[in-house]
Formats: sequence, C-alpha cells, structure tokens
Amino acid sequence: MKKRAPSSSSSLALAALPVARSRLRLGLQLILCLSVLACTLALIRICSRSPSTVDLVEVPLLAPPKIAFLFLARSNLPLDFVWHTFFQKAEEEKYSIYIHSEPGFAFDRTTTRSPFFFGRQLQNSIRVVWGEATMIEAERLLLAVALKDPANQRFALISDRYCVPLYNFSYVYSYMMSSSKSFVDSFLDRKDVRYNAKMFPTIPKDRWRKGSQWITLVRKHAETIVADTIVFPVFSKFCKRRTGLALGAKQNNKEAAQKEHDCIPDEHYVQTLLSMSHLEDELERRTLTYTSWNQSIDTKDKRSWHPKTFEFPDASLEHIMEIRNINHVYYETEYRTEWCQCNAAFVPCFLFARKFSRSAAMRILNDGLLGPFDAGAFLFTNS
Repeated sequence: MKKRAPSSSSSLALAALPVARSRLRLGLQLILCLSVLACTLALIRICSRSPSTVDLVEVPLLAPPKIAFLFLARSNLPLDFVWHTFFQKAEEEKYSIYIHSEPGFAFDRTTTRSPFFFGRQLQNSIRVVWGEATMIEAERLLLAVALKDPANQRFALISDRYCVPLYNFSYVYSYMMSSSKSFVDSFLDRKDVRYNAKMFPTIPKDRWRKGSQWITLVRKHAETIVADTIVFPVFSKFCKRRTGLALGAKQNNKEAAQKEHDCIPDEHYVQTLLSMSHLEDELERRTLTYTSWNQSIDTKDKRSWHPKTFEFPDASLEHIMEIRNINHVYYETEYRTEWCQCNAAFVPCFLFARKFSRSAAMRILNDGLLGPFDAGAFLFTNS
C-alpha cells in the first residue's frame, strides 16, 4: 500500500511550527525583561522618595541620640546652678537645651551664671497666660524648634518653677533611651467637669484625658503634636479664662478664676491629642516629674490644689531617697495602679521633682546627689 504524500496545507503547518515556537520564546523573554525593568524602576522610586517624618525616626544616626531639654520659663531659671551641675558631667553630643521665656528675655552673663543656658532662648517666644492655650502653644514652639535637629530623639518638658533632677545625667540618659515609649501622665477623670460639649464632635468626650503637663516624648509623638491642626484650634477657642492673669503674676483669685475655665489646656491637650491619635498603647502613662500636691486636711484650703514647695528641712537625703524609691502610681479615678516600667523592666518612677526652694536645692547638691558641686562658683539670693 503506497503512502499518501502530505497535502500542501499540512506541509505549510509543519513548516510554521518552529517559527511559532521561536516567537513564543521571544514573547516570554520580553515579558520577563519588562517585569524585571518594572521592579527595578519601582525600587529606584522607593529609594529616591523623600522621607516622611515617620521615616526619619527609623534612619540610623551617625551621632548618639540626644535628649532635648525644653525649659518652659517665665523669665530666668531660678535653679540654674542645679542644672549647671547636672549638665557639667554630661557628654555634649547627648543633649540639647531650648528655653521658652518671655519675649525679649535673653539668657546671657547678666541673667544666668551658667554658660549652658547662654543664647538658648527661642527667638519666636510668645506671652504666656496661665490657664489659656498660649501655654500649650509655647510647648509646641519648643518642640518645633527641637525637631529641627534630627539627633534629638527624646523631648523632656521641664518646669522653671524650681524643678530639680533627682539623678545625674548618665542615669537620666540611660533611663529615657532604654524605653521606646513616651512618658505621658494620662488618665480618664470620671469626675471631670472641664470638658466642654462645644468641643464635640472634633473632640469626643470618650477621648478626653487629663494628666501632668510635664511630659517626655519620643520623636514620633513630638511630631504628632507639632503637626496637629485639628485639636489645637479647638483648645484655643474653648480653653479661655475671663480674668486676665499673666504667667508668674500673683494670683489672689486663682480658685475663682479656675471655676471660669472650660478646661485647663496644659493638663489636657497632649493627653487628649495622643488619645485621639490612638497612640496610648505607645505610652508609659505616667510623668517623670514628681510633685507633692497640697495635703492640707482643711477642706477649704485643699480646694486651691497647689503643689507643695520643698524647703531645706524637706530636702534631706532620706527624703530624697523616699522619692527615688517610689515604684508605682495609683490613679483613683480609673482604679488603676501604674507600676513604673521601661520596656517591661521595673524602674523608679521619677527622674525630676518640683517645687524646691533654692535652699532645698542647695542641700541636694551639697549631698552630692548630682555629682561634685562648687558652692563658691554660684552666689545666689533667695527670692
């Protein structure tokens, strides 16, 4: 039986098969090359992108991270001699100093005996009025200037009203840097009457928080505060007082003036903003600054609710050690005990304390709690 010769159409199909396979291979190679090119361009775009404020936190620093000490002052710093001793033993590349004082006040040889404070004042300071949003505006100004230095990774707000460090710089630095969290005293006061319903819906009542003004922040949270354009305007509008009283002026009607407040911004703003930003899990919810509030048994006197001033007899080594040994804080309104920790390690609660008279501060220095001190280098008079 003879084999049938292939038809012309079959011959053409067989001849086209290698060509089709060759085109398929070329197509696959082209797709592969284009995919590699697309991935490469995407990587280049990501690497060349301008870093956001959050990206900056993750970039390794060539220099050691610094603590920015932010002094909120009326004019001068009454206990500059204490802080001079504190900074004297510090490594210069590990800290920076910024001061918000009244407009026009300069820190120089005529206003402070410590060269650590020379020229550290903000040039854009504002007049601060007790009980108004200008207080938190001054804090925001301090943070904004300090954030310009990328080495600043911790931001500690310090009171000029006779605040002292309880430890030397080395201990304070290690303590703050060992924690990845901010230290912000923040709690829900169930008896609070300061929340103004007019703040709703911008500030929901369930996000309203209270706490100490004296905070220590990581960089991310400092950026959150400076970038805020939503919560701060509400505080500016509703946190006002009807009786004008400049910061530092003697206040005979403080109790009556407090009753006129919709809120006291420095005790609520940062806490409420971080709560609204859903950042409370990133906080150690306590302050690092110890304050002994009025312990009077006189109900009438207790309503004034003012911090106790430590005088010379109160600043004994034994008393200072009692403050140092405090390891927890109880929040009555939340039925919560805050055990003081840094990244799950138990630590003393406080690094700073207020309010200390000059004689009490001198006693701390003479006891050597902050290192060697030459009393002859600082002549001072009691106010």
